[in-house]
Amino acid sequence: MPSSLEQAFAKRGPIRTIGVIGMGYVGIPSAALFADVPHYQKVYGFQRESKTSGYKIAMLNRGESPLKGEEPGLADLIRKVVAAGKFTCTSDFSHIGKCDAITLAIQTPFRNPKDLEPDWTALSDGIWQTGKYLPEGSLVVLESTITPGTTAGIAKQILEEESGMEAGKDFGLAHAPERVMVGRLIRNIREHDRIVGGIDDASTKRAIELYSPLLTTGRIIPMSATAAEVEKTAENTLRDLQIAAANELALYCEAMGVNFYDVREGIASLKEEGVTRSILWPGAGVGGHCLTKDTYHLERGARTLGGIPDYPEGKESLFTLARAINDFMPQHMANLTRAGLKRAGKTVKGSKITILGWAFIANSDDARNTPSEMYRDLMVEEGATVNVHDPYVMEYPGIKIISDLDKAAHGTHAYAIFTGHFLYHDLLPLQMKEWSGQVHPVIVDGRN
Repeated sequence: MPSSLEQAFAKRGPIRTIGVIGMGYVGIPSAALFADVPHYQKVYGFQRESKTSGYKIAMLNRGESPLKGEEPGLADLIRKVVAAGKFTCTSDFSHIGKCDAITLAIQTPFRNPKDLEPDWTALSDGIWQTGKYLPEGSLVVLESTITPGTTAGIAKQILEEESGMEAGKDFGLAHAPERVMVGRLIRNIREHDRIVGGIDDASTKRAIELYSPLLTTGRIIPMSATAAEVEKTAENTLRDLQIAAANELALYCEAMGVNFYDVREGIASLKEEGVTRSILWPGAGVGGHCLTKDTYHLERGARTLGGIPDYPEGKESLFTLARAINDFMPQHMANLTRAGLKRAGKTVKGSKITILGWAFIANSDDARNTPSEMYRDLMVEEGATVNVHDPYVMEYPGIKIISDLDKAAHGTHAYAIFTGHFLYHDLLPLQMKEWSGQVHPVIVDGRN
């Protein structure tokens, strides 16, 4: 016999109208791809009229992408679905009442990782708006990376309080975490396997119905909502751990006067059945919205859902220690800059330093939690004049970004390469020396 939720879904009928809350690096490509599905009739992208993000509404409704990095296929897809009348961006959340399914892709940062307390302000507001207008028989899906237990906990509670309905009976609720990387958003949504976890079987099945048309090579992996939350936070935590292992080994090699890249090639060469030595690349630091905080969501989930895990007494979590190593790398870049300037007979104080790259990832304008910022602050505190160059990031609060490389690099005593933009791959040391006008300019290459 069908459950009451299955009956509510059947009464509403197939999914035809979709709402996507949060027009950022996840919400925009998701909304465009939903709108490109032939049997989905209308997609609403919901965006607040805020001072920092309100401009996206008009841009998207003109068929323009607000994301300025290299995102293959995205701009064309937005133009296509807007011209077809299948996608509209709006600040009027009452349109949620027309939607058969609503997804939320809103940031979940931490105020202070030490107290493991996330800043739920933006996500809670989105959930509240959803509950306020939520129609019976609809599906709500959280795509934001969240602390395990959130979907079946506080999210469910807010939705029920605001809607006056019961999750699992009158509406469905699921977690289907985004798994995208800036620079390959469209491809990742289509090709990566999709994790889908409902608070019950009916919610999971409805979420599978929602996402299946987006996938080309990817498959759906169903599980519980809480398991899906653990999967996503663990996925990013393990990547952060792999990066930290490469960073620490690079620091060891540097201390011993050994070329890390020779060592890495040797390690990675060991491959046979059941044996691999996968190793990532070290770098100037880890940035972005995901890896810098998802470890703390996983840690918080383990403590709030299960108490303190059984673990060696008095020892720091391996995962949070990895976070500390990756957070240290901009400091190491500063240490290398000091050492290089000292060899050139200079000090940081009074020197001109040029940071090459403000985005946290190559060929993108995404500068969230950029490791360049910590380095800049350290150098400015020590009395350096710091220029910042980036070909994609046009503006950043409190920071002047120079788009002309010649202008940014002129008269520089030290260069710090923080981002692997393709533009920087063609730089030659002699050219950089000519720009600098120095006998011994310093080049600190944080991206090899």
